[in-house]
Amino acid sequence: MEPTNELQDTSIICLATLAENWWIALLRGVAGVIFGVITFVVPDLSFVSLVWAFGAYVFADGVLTAISAVNRRGNNEHWWTILVEGIIEIAAAVVMIVWSRIATMALIYVIAGWALVTGGLEIAVAVRLRKILTIERLFALTGLVSIALGLMLVFSGGHGELALLTWIGRYALVFGVLRIILAYYLRTWVKPATGTTSM
Repeated sequence: MEPTNELQDTSIICLATLAENWWIALLRGVAGVIFGVITFVVPDLSFVSLVWAFGAYVFADGVLTAISAVNRRGNNEHWWTILVEGIIEIAAAVVMIVWSRIATMALIYVIAGWALVTGGLEIAVAVRLRKILTIERLFALTGLVSIALGLMLVFSGGHGELALLTWIGRYALVFGVLRIILAYYLRTWVKPATGTTSM
C-alpha cells in the first residue's frame, strides 16, 4: 500500500526500523517461551524461585527493548517512549529479584503494573501502524494479552500466589510465541519503497 499522507509516511519509517531489528523481537519471544516452559516443566518451584525466574525474563526483555529503542533513534521520533518501556521493565525486574521476599501483593502489583504499561505501549504501536499492513494485529494482540494479565492480577486480591504465577507463565509462553511470529513477519517484510511486501 502506498503512503497517502504524512502519518503513513512516518508509520512506514517506523515499520522499516522495526523490520531492521526483527532479531530483537525474536529474542524477546524466545525469552518468554523459555520462562513459560520452565513454569510447566518445573511446576513445584517455590513462589520466590518463580519470581526470580520471571524477574530475569522481564530484565532480559527490558534490556532488549532498550536496545531496540536506541537502534530506532534518528529514524523514529517516538523512540524515547520505547526506551521508557525498557527502563520500566528493568526497574520492575530489579524490584522482583532484589525484593522478592516483600509482601506478595506488592510483587503482584509490580508485575501487574509492568503488564499494563507493556500492553498499552504495544497497542499504541498497533494504532500507529494501522492501515499500513496487517502486522499491527500482532502488536494489538500482544498488548491485549498483557493488559488482560495486568487486570487479572490487580483484581485477584493476591489469592493463590503459585496459581497466579502459573498464569504468568502461560502468559509469557503465549506472549513469546506471538513475538516469534511477529519476528518472522518483520524479517520477511520488504520495505514499501520496493512497491511490494512479502506478506
